[in-house]
Amino acid sequence: MLKLQGIAVSPGVTIGEALVLDSEGFRIPRRFVERSAVDTELARLAAAVAETTGEVERNRDAIRVELGDQYAAIFEAHLAMLHDPKLQEELTSAVRDRNWWPEYAVSRTLRRYAKAFQNLDNHIAQRAHDIYDLEKSLLRNLLGQRRETLAAISQPVVVLAHNLTPSETANLDRRLVKGFATELGGPGSHTAIVAEGLEIPAVVGVGPFLADVSGGEPVILDGNQGVIILQPDEETIAQYRLEEEAAKHVAARLDRLRDLPAETTDGVRIQIMGNIEFPSEVEQCISRGCDGIGLYRTEFLYLTSRREPTEEDHYKAYSSVVNAMGGKPVVIRTLDLGADKMLTETTPEEERNPCLGLRSIRLSLRQLPVFRTQLRAILRASALGDVRVMFPLISTIVELRQARMVLADVMEDLAEHGIAFNPKMPVGMMVETPAAVMMLDAFIKEVDFVSVGTNDLIQYTLAVDRGNKEVADLYNACDPAVLRLLRRSLDVAREAGVPANVCGQMSGSVMFTQLLLGLGLRQLSVPASAVPEVKQVCRSVSAADCRLVADKALSMYGAQEVKAYLRDQLRRLLAQTGA
Repeated sequence: MLKLQGIAVSPGVTIGEALVLDSEGFRIPRRFVERSAVDTELARLAAAVAETTGEVERNRDAIRVELGDQYAAIFEAHLAMLHDPKLQEELTSAVRDRNWWPEYAVSRTLRRYAKAFQNLDNHIAQRAHDIYDLEKSLLRNLLGQRRETLAAISQPVVVLAHNLTPSETANLDRRLVKGFATELGGPGSHTAIVAEGLEIPAVVGVGPFLADVSGGEPVILDGNQGVIILQPDEETIAQYRLEEEAAKHVAARLDRLRDLPAETTDGVRIQIMGNIEFPSEVEQCISRGCDGIGLYRTEFLYLTSRREPTEEDHYKAYSSVVNAMGGKPVVIRTLDLGADKMLTETTPEEERNPCLGLRSIRLSLRQLPVFRTQLRAILRASALGDVRVMFPLISTIVELRQARMVLADVMEDLAEHGIAFNPKMPVGMMVETPAAVMMLDAFIKEVDFVSVGTNDLIQYTLAVDRGNKEVADLYNACDPAVLRLLRRSLDVAREAGVPANVCGQMSGSVMFTQLLLGLGLRQLSVPASAVPEVKQVCRSVSAADCRLVADKALSMYGAQEVKAYLRDQLRRLLAQTGA
């Protein structure tokens, strides 16, 4: 049994069969071949060995010419391994006697060899890399055009990958993907956000571990603690089965709060809105009693399609959500493409520092036809219900005014053509940078509402790439600098009488609920899965006590001190309420 620690980004516990997707995109499930197909599969294996042999020989000859016999000997060693009689017999036997798929036989057998080398002294252990090279070469030649994608999953699995892009995550079939873990990634990444929206348990930033697992092996993924367990023993599996059952009982108890208001013990009403990426998520929000949609992330219209979405694509998605919400508010954020998200074919050349580059509102203002298409669809949807538009990553007053000018121009165009829309549709902005916080007293005069995006605010305040596991420990919502910027944002909005929301991951964590209420927040936008727990906390505290919690947290100077304090406050609250 091997227990590995990563970063918890989407809660939940699951136990399932591993599906390994390595850094080259190979998907090697445990698959068996029919008896009648054994000879055909053995011929395919032999052809792959021959093709790999040719590749190694060509590399050997090229290196010999370039660097001499000493370096060519490396590839001679590869050839010796590849044609080792014992290895060849094991591979053949795995296919003929166990009916393993050749790809699975190669992966299981060579990884077992590699692990054996890794357990020897340092000099011999380095030979494990040679075996992994051979494995990849054989798999490339075996799979050829038959390489499969995540979309081809046909049975329940836990996906283990080097990394998953936001678009790959968005396309996961949550009926079959029970959870995923990746070697790379950090907290607050867009991949993590999608996982939370899909309600798929996820752990990222585990570090190298794919060499220790093969497809088809049992794996436990604990998205609450950020842990994955490979080759778990029966006792550990039984323990986690009990935890799964306990979680179901808690969820059933919290479900009773669905139709009750999120009101503090001293009578302060809190609006709990939902965050969504896909129209299908609106049903989860409704079933959990959301007061509306506080953040509709529309960029996933791009991430789940190979072509640029049309106005009708946008309108169809927005109208389905607005109609489903039955008059409750729906806040649609314009495209937040950029950073670690996949862009369209019109993307400029790769940026050296995309987090500080052409993204979000900057990209929309640069690509006006795309921006206008989206705004037309949002305005058309506004005729169907309470629709509000929100611009992301506003850093200067010029950007806000330019965005509003484009919106006004699109309104004029729709009016000229007699197309229905709400001319008084509320317009808001995301507060995601220290610049926006410091200038909020000016911005607030030109918007109808604001929403603090804590994920980016933390990133830009602390100069930490939120998708980088190497600095994950520095990405901390409890940092006093973040708390002070958050307090200023809410104070400015309250003094101006402008509604304020918080829609980042911070709002969906019950550890921060008392703090946020104490800072004066009266509207939170959270993933649907977090609504019951957040509502429970809201109904268990008084606004007055929350103010004391906020004051205490703001008096502290260290992130760890704040985190320990907030955890202790939550622990005491849960103990008092028996939750």
